[in-house]
Amino acid sequence: MKVIPRAARVYIGCALLGAGACALPALRPGAAVPWGTVALLAALYALCELPSRCRLIGRALGAAVPIGTGSFFPVLLAAALLLPPAAAALTAIPGGLLARVDEPPAAPRRAWRASATALAVWAAALTAGALGGPAALGRGPDAPDLPYALLPAAAAALAFCLVLTALDGGIRATAGGLPPRAAWRGLLGRALAPHAVHGLAGLMMAVLWRSTYGPVAALFVLLPMYISCWVFTQYHRERAAHQATIRALVQAVDIKDRYTRGHSERVGHASVLIARELGMTEDRLDVVRFAGILHDVGKLGVPTRVLRKDGPLTPEERRVIELHPEYGHEMVRGIGFLGEARAAILHHHERMDGSGYPYGLHGEEIPEFARVVAVADAFDAMTSTRCYSRARPVPTALAELERCAGTQFDPRMVTALAQALDRHGWQPAVTADEPAAPPAPRPEQVPPTREPRPAAAKELA
Repeated sequence: MKVIPRAARVYIGCALLGAGACALPALRPGAAVPWGTVALLAALYALCELPSRCRLIGRALGAAVPIGTGSFFPVLLAAALLLPPAAAALTAIPGGLLARVDEPPAAPRRAWRASATALAVWAAALTAGALGGPAALGRGPDAPDLPYALLPAAAAALAFCLVLTALDGGIRATAGGLPPRAAWRGLLGRALAPHAVHGLAGLMMAVLWRSTYGPVAALFVLLPMYISCWVFTQYHRERAAHQATIRALVQAVDIKDRYTRGHSERVGHASVLIARELGMTEDRLDVVRFAGILHDVGKLGVPTRVLRKDGPLTPEERRVIELHPEYGHEMVRGIGFLGEARAAILHHHERMDGSGYPYGLHGEEIPEFARVVAVADAFDAMTSTRCYSRARPVPTALAELERCAGTQFDPRMVTALAQALDRHGWQPAVTADEPAAPPAPRPEQVPPTREPRPAAAKELA
């Protein structure tokens, strides 16, 4: 069981006290609270969170239940528009306590989620009330005051988003030990668009709730939200399956070629650095990372005795190793989600002057992803210690790449890597099972490079 740090326990306790203080006015005797609406919204939110926690319901629905936290925030934002702040905070508590928790300990995690959402709903209701949100919704036959009602709804969604991201950043800092800047970095940017959509759906629910059709009509707003959340969940499950496929292939290569263990992940990381510097879109960044990670998958088709040979390779053995890009392309040809990565796997040993393999392509004939991976591959090979070479410093490796730009490597890719390293440095994540680098051998013990074709910047992968 993971132990929650003391700072995080104090932080969660403060959030619980804050949520209790916000909800307390609704529990005082004589408080004007529409308990029917509170009970219905609280039960609805709890009911929405229940399927992701209940395995029986999940199996009955074919394990297709949206499980992401926040899938049903429109219910809470509708509560913020319909109820006083204290009463709105109460609607978040049952659902927060029922929310799915993937890691132990479950009790403090659920308490944290319930208190954080209660505080966010309270802030959203306070904001909406200050801007006249409840009055703008209309009642019964009275039409809502549109488009004015959009203003309190948008402000409520923004307040909800700001409070929740601020609290989430705090728990990341206290429980995860992240520096403050890293704890909050990117949270607000990722949350704004989803919360804007949730705010609009919450406004629709609130308007229908107040209309002559009543609460039952408001439930229909949840149907498209549920479908969109289901699609989003399916996308992430498919992405996880893709990652598992990639991981299995890389582990197979690492087991077979122990001298380059961890190399694949580093090449994927360097490829993304280059691609991002070139301004590639996010979907292409994913594919170029796959290309870097899988560039050597064809080694599975090379005899193990050749890959692990300590001495010089014979001409026949070099010809066998030259086939690994074609082996790799054949292995991944049927994996549709790899896209452009398949061409990179086939052509990452081509050279700009046409002396590469397997097809001797020239310049722009070489696919862009292959030119990216070629530079990333050579850079990691030069900066990694192998049984047959000592790691070179990053500046030395970059100087060698620049010297070979135009003949072996695309100058644009070399420049992009240099700029990315200047901006971000080179501290790639390494697989947990990667062994420590072996000591560099004495010069007389170093066997010739395993590259089958001579090159100025030796690609030792």
